[in-house]
Amino acid sequence: MTSPGKMVVISGPSGAGKSTVCKRILEDPRVQFSVSATTRAKRPGEVDGRDYYFLDKETFRKKVAAGEFLESASVHGNMYGTLRKPVEDAMAAGKHVLLEIDVQGALQLKDQDVPGLHIFIAPPSFEELRRRLVGRATDAPEVIERRLAKAEDEYRERVKYDHVVVNDDLERCVAEVRRLIGLDGPPTGAGGAA
Repeated sequence: MTSPGKMVVISGPSGAGKSTVCKRILEDPRVQFSVSATTRAKRPGEVDGRDYYFLDKETFRKKVAAGEFLESASVHGNMYGTLRKPVEDAMAAGKHVLLEIDVQGALQLKDQDVPGLHIFIAPPSFEELRRRLVGRATDAPEVIERRLAKAEDEYRERVKYDHVVVNDDLERCVAEVRRLIGLDGPPTGAGGAA
């Protein structure tokens, strides 16, 4: 008998390292990534159902109205959301489902009392966050300032999460998130393979 998995929500400010932490957590076969739906255009190399479920705005709105989303939001003119059925199916199959979503989406789930483990990945300091964002060399200075202002707003919401994990050391942070999810030991049937 397969025990049901749990929904794991990970969010935090841009530059905190949540995507890197999520990639490491997803190396465990007991964890499945929740593919979000979006109305934005598919970028070169993206695959429907792997990177996103690409929907037109009318279809997206109909699915929202029908209650098919656990959470959804409008971001920069596009809609994003987490479809309910793939998450529920994966959990029923015994997988832990990892949702890497923004604070707005995570708080929607909390407000609706959707059961799950909510983990906020925090930077060690805002000075370090600034250094990381500048070090990426992908954003203009005004974009970095906007990201930092948003990070301060998101950081204030950390108290609404079940756990806050400071990403001051990646290995320690990943180990702590794994422990919180319940992934301390090796996967069953892994045969000790690394």
